[in-house]
Amino acid sequence: MGRSRRTIPEELLLLALDPTTGTTAQPQSLDLGLAGAQLVELAMAGRIAPDGDRIAVVMPRPTGDPTLDSALELLRRRGSPVRAVHWIGGPRLGLRQTYLTHLERCGMVHAVAGQMCGVLPTTRYQATDTAVSREIRARLDSAIRTGVPPDPRTAALAALAHAVGLGKHLYPGNEGRSSRSRLRDLIRHDPMGGLVAHAVMDVQNGVAAPPRRGPAQGAAATGQSAGGRPGGVPMQPSRSGGMARVPAH
Repeated sequence: MGRSRRTIPEELLLLALDPTTGTTAQPQSLDLGLAGAQLVELAMAGRIAPDGDRIAVVMPRPTGDPTLDSALELLRRRGSPVRAVHWIGGPRLGLRQTYLTHLERCGMVHAVAGQMCGVLPTTRYQATDTAVSREIRARLDSAIRTGVPPDPRTAALAALAHAVGLGKHLYPGNEGRSSRSRLRDLIRHDPMGGLVAHAVMDVQNGVAAPPRRGPAQGAAATGQSAGGRPGGVPMQPSRSGGMARVPAH
């Protein structure tokens, strides 16, 4: 995969980056969105494919993108197709920072050191080339304004932007209500993007949450004392009906 084209995780992060504050909108759900965006990018590269609501590796060959290849290798090690909702809901510590650092290395953003309350060190990120962010935003605006079905990459980006709640960041207030609604509707134009976006929303709605267990039951299941760390036992929550949807923001 060449570096002449930005990946969907990169574009999603640039969309979320506030040009005024240098912070990212919706930071909690954005981590889920980035994990989902990796799946969409890997699918477009022919490395994975949907199998119902699961994701299967169909070509384990590296893409040349270290961050994507790390995700691909983790999927390969699973040995069998994994539910999208379980993959996205898994631990994703540092994924947003990994992509911010990556964008900085590529020269697309630059880090600005600062302090919070005059004591705590902070780092904000400013887009180096605002034309890139404007181009990404223009693609979404065009799809929303014209109603013409967008290309798969733009459709997937729109689906993920809606799923993580960026609609209210991109199209704020009452005047942006119709645009947020149309952003949500773009989810239907890319099957893989739609699958992943619904999985992101399912995680936020608690569909993938593990069942509650008492201390004694948890200790028995993990073979540890009640005060120990629970083991990584895979959860298989039931999923009745279709994927949950959330109203337009």
